[in-house]
Amino acid sequence: MKISIALKSLLGAGALMLPLMVSAESNVQTGAATNSPGATAHLDFSIVIPKILYLRVGTGSLYATGALTSVNTIDLITFSPAAGTVGNGTAVAGTGGDLSNGVETAAIVSNSGNVTLNATASGALGNGNGDSIPFTQITTGSQTLTSATALPAPVLSNGVSTNVLLVAPATKFISQDAKWTYSYANTANAPAGTYGGVNVNNGRVVYTATMP
Repeated sequence: MKISIALKSLLGAGALMLPLMVSAESNVQTGAATNSPGATAHLDFSIVIPKILYLRVGTGSLYATGALTSVNTIDLITFSPAAGTVGNGTAVAGTGGDLSNGVETAAIVSNSGNVTLNATASGALGNGNGDSIPFTQITTGSQTLTSATALPAPVLSNGVSTNVLLVAPATKFISQDAKWTYSYANTANAPAGTYGGVNVNNGRVVYTATMP
């Protein structure tokens, strides 16, 4: 008998707690047959939008279709001045890039206000023998791709570039892209050798986007 009473008490307490465990509501009104009683019920809604900051330089996901995913491919752009033209001031187009001929896709998608973009190099490009070529010899042209305004490119240097500021509209949403075309200025009389490379001899540049 004691067990039965305890069980009934537990079930009764659980029943009292049920309204606290559900998120909807019910309401009943009664009245005379000639009245039109009204009943109300309430329901709360919440939408949680995550912060999004997407940056693509080169090979990456198809952001234009909403595929904002990480791709770990790092492109290599190579400049090869012809013999007899080294240092003559005639710009040299690159090879490589996801759009070929030294051209890369660049894009930013964000939803939380202004975005700051810069580029960082750990020093001048070296050849492993003590010789170097400054990153100022590599220029970046920006042309429209799909957005009305081309995404500006940071000016490369042997350290941290000057910031590029993207001002968000009232919606706080930014979707801007461009074709970034890299060229070698070819004004440096550099000794023979391969300068930079795949994450060697300061050949890698890191682009960084930040937002509030």
